[in-house]
Amino acid sequence: MKRISVKSIVFFFAATLTIGACKKNNNNDAPAKGQDAMMLADLLNNHAPKFETFTVDGAAGGVITTTKGTKFHVSGNAFVTAAGQPVTGPVTISIREIRDVSAMILADKATVTSDGRLLESYGEFFVKAVQGAQVLGLQRNNDGGIRVQVPAKAAANGANKEVPMWSGDTTITLTQYGYNHINQPVTLTSQVQAVKGVAWNQIPFSFAFFNSTNSSMDFRLDSLLRWVNCDGLASLPNPKTTVMAYFTNHFNSETTASYGGEQPSMLFFKPKNMNTLVKFYNVILSAPAGKDGFHSYQSSIPIGLEGTFLAISAVNGQFYAEQKSVVIGTPSGSDNYTTVSFDLQPVDAGSLLALINGMNSK
Repeated sequence: MKRISVKSIVFFFAATLTIGACKKNNNNDAPAKGQDAMMLADLLNNHAPKFETFTVDGAAGGVITTTKGTKFHVSGNAFVTAAGQPVTGPVTISIREIRDVSAMILADKATVTSDGRLLESYGEFFVKAVQGAQVLGLQRNNDGGIRVQVPAKAAANGANKEVPMWSGDTTITLTQYGYNHINQPVTLTSQVQAVKGVAWNQIPFSFAFFNSTNSSMDFRLDSLLRWVNCDGLASLPNPKTTVMAYFTNHFNSETTASYGGEQPSMLFFKPKNMNTLVKFYNVILSAPAGKDGFHSYQSSIPIGLEGTFLAISAVNGQFYAEQKSVVIGTPSGSDNYTTVSFDLQPVDAGSLLALINGMNSK
């Protein structure tokens, strides 16, 4: 898990909370703190991909096919208990699968590496196995394990012949330093949901290979209870810039102090004709009126890249959104950034979900 220190951010949080108290959400009758973020999170979570559940025999194994057509070939004696004992009898396997951009938005699982590089996804998966109340692992010395075949089309340039596998971290560890009641130094750690949704890190020496016979991306699942991603690094050679994305209206000021996964304002970007999703989660600080919003990783977005943004806010119990297609421009003059602005309009829950689903075809 990614580790950061909060020794220097405690004051920042206090300051942003004070600013938020003075900078209201466009209305003197704003709901209780955090309610807008919870309203938006509930809408997304309720429509995000759910776990599918299957049963196989632990000793014999079997083949599982999800509703998306992904096949999981479970070898015999693949599972072990926490004590390392082999498992026989029925095993319940639960699989959560994300295959398109709308699902990435709803589940908050964008396809960007932990250092800001864009990934083109063939699928993201979370797999768990239990027998009764006992959580199971995979046998380390079992060469079969679980083999996965994800439906895929061959790339015209052969780019997907071999793609890396990535492991997803959905929480970060905060470390806080202070003193106890007898003035002795104390270190406290806690885990919080990552505001970026997930941080993808390449799994060393692990790859998926295109199977032309089955038209699938094939890889071996060698561990459970973590997100894994079958992604190729996007080939985007153009010079890169930092994008400053301005919400000219309806930016929820509580977003600045939202360090967990629930944010009342969000921004996503999908490059044209790519199964790739970028989440802008870095909030612009000390913004003047009309310049609230987010910025990308520094120098991470290719100049000239076509794509579609989806800006979302929940303010005072109302959803707002704008979907906007753009070409990433060249920085002006001596600027080291380029800009895009949004004029969000009121939408109901159904219209917001339609905008999210419409991102798949962009």
